[in-house]
Amino acid sequence: MLPVSASAETALKIGLGDPIDSDQGVLALRFKEIVEKTSGGKYKVDIFPAGQLGDEQKMVKDARRGSLDGAVVAVNNITPFAKSVGILTLPYLMQSFDDAVKATTGELGDKWRAVLIEEAGVHVLGYAYSNFRVLTNSKKPINNLADLKGLKIRVPKNAIMIDTWQALGAEPIPMAWPETFTALQQKVVDGQDNPHITNFSMKFYEVQNYTSEVHYLFSLQPLIVGEKFFKALSAEDQAMLTRAGIEAQQYNLLFSVTNSEEAKQNMIAKGVKYNEVEDEAEWSKIAMAKVWPKQKASSLLPANARSMYLPVPRNRPSLPIKVLTT
Repeated sequence: MLPVSASAETALKIGLGDPIDSDQGVLALRFKEIVEKTSGGKYKVDIFPAGQLGDEQKMVKDARRGSLDGAVVAVNNITPFAKSVGILTLPYLMQSFDDAVKATTGELGDKWRAVLIEEAGVHVLGYAYSNFRVLTNSKKPINNLADLKGLKIRVPKNAIMIDTWQALGAEPIPMAWPETFTALQQKVVDGQDNPHITNFSMKFYEVQNYTSEVHYLFSLQPLIVGEKFFKALSAEDQAMLTRAGIEAQQYNLLFSVTNSEEAKQNMIAKGVKYNEVEDEAEWSKIAMAKVWPKQKASSLLPANARSMYLPVPRNRPSLPIKVLTT
């Protein structure tokens, strides 16, 4: 744990929910490299991957109260502590990497950072852009909505994601991330959804037979530190960590764009059958019509939010979203 007055070789403890060879790991390792080099040895970054420090929601709690310096976690695991950012998990909100970058940089990026400080007590230094969460399962290829009926899908403890899969006809089972592999192995659940890189790094090819390409949710995974910890730093060290987070975020974006296809092909090479769903326009129509109206419009979004990162999906229905100004 980093004391308020940092000295040479002070350790900065960062937890990850995923393995070190995941996109979370890529972000954290780049952050470590930059911090240790830029600080001239003042800081040493220790990374604890694969849930060694607990599940992601526990790490958010620990960072907030100061018993953990920081973590890389999925944004859906911060939502229980900052309900306003739940909008980032609305189904079919983002349609591309470009949308994801627009949602987390510039004016919107500043707003989400302020929201997370106020509501969750954590400070965002950067993001892992993990691509769309595709669906894997052990029972059958999911070609259309009808194939989802009765499928038990592990989901995070996130109300919007639970509502989404229920709206689509599946049976979502809320479950902590560290329990997922065993639950798939023991057939407690049939499947789960995560980006290709995560699926391969977690070795889900050992317990899943099918991958179905869907685009209902772009996975964002912020690198956070406790706000109390951040405020206790000198202005110089705050600037150094902020710059390291931005540079690590840019590095991770390039990694995700270039390595997602490789991870998909690696899953196929391990014997996992791959397909694209036939009727995703219908998935989008149902999810947006049933899930979006449940969410209250956020006063934290600027009036031009739709033009900034809520483009009307191509070949998918337009659903009005009420956006209030502050």
